Amino acid sequence: MADRAASYEVFEELENEPAEDAALPTGACLLCSGALEECEEGLFDTRFGIAGRYEVRRCADCGLEQLFPAPEPAALKALYESHYNFGGETGALYTRLRERFLFSFLNPLWSWLDGDISFYLRRGAGRLLDIGCNEGRGLRLYAHNGFQVEGLELNETAASVARKAVFVVHTELLENFVPESPYEVAVLSNVLEHSLNPRRMLMDVHRVLTSGGQIWISCPNSLSWLRTVFGKHWINWHVPFHISHFSPETLRRLLAETGYVDVQVRQITPALWVAQSIIACLFSKQGRKTGQLRNPFLTLLLMMFARLAFFPALWAGNKLGHGDCLLASGTKA
Repeated sequence: MADRAASYEVFEELENEPAEDAALPTGACLLCSGALEECEEGLFDTRFGIAGRYEVRRCADCGLEQLFPAPEPAALKALYESHYNFGGETGALYTRLRERFLFSFLNPLWSWLDGDISFYLRRGAGRLLDIGCNEGRGLRLYAHNGFQVEGLELNETAASVARKAVFVVHTELLENFVPESPYEVAVLSNVLEHSLNPRRMLMDVHRVLTSGGQIWISCPNSLSWLRTVFGKHWINWHVPFHISHFSPETLRRLLAETGYVDVQVRQITPALWVAQSIIACLFSKQGRKTGQLRNPFLTLLLMMFARLAFFPALWAGNKLGHGDCLLASGTKA
């Protein structure tokens, strides 16, 4: 799933409330405090069936799109605890099949064909920090690829599972985290869009990187053509958990402003995300959980259909700047 590290930043925000002069402006852009204008309305939770309608607004100055109004941290924390946090479950069919696939020879082949949204194919050396590592699936793959891996995870239950696999997992807040030595790579795989303060998060990552270290980011693309096709059922609205919606330009500019150079942003469109949008369009109802999203056979069928039948459209969308997923990297100067 795309949101393996989703809850990290929300809990960081809540556990260490910013000083008054650092508080986020109410009803203003999260990045530049600019005025917000209407963008999308009438959105609802197509995954967990959380009640309510939601709105996304666009900053008239920098172009960032964000959930409006910004959710209260206490309410959002409660939603993560009831719907998102890993609780040690391992027996579900969807979970078992996903685990087998991720650690089989099929995963690198599929990622090569479909796109690697979590950087599982990248090989290298040096110290790597997986921010929001959850129960450690990514740590196992990054270690296999040559990295000396550590994780940062605020969910103690998930962290304990990763530690049982002999990984070092820290449970401090990112802004308070002081590593013994800096990292060559920090991974934010589908994390940044959940942040209540994405600028601060990138600055904290910058601090724990060595000179010349890299940040790797994946997140949805607000300019995706699938957003237009699926409308309110586009899976990456993911209200109320996706707070910020980045375009290639807003993400590139934010990385430059927080101290990164050699910034590169490219796009892919994972078949899984297409399949999930199709399922949401067919089955989601406001106030009702969409159980079909955890049906492995339906998901696999629609993934294969999307990859084969839509291949020309997916390829063209990526090339024209309207892919579904942004893959970004930057280097600490």
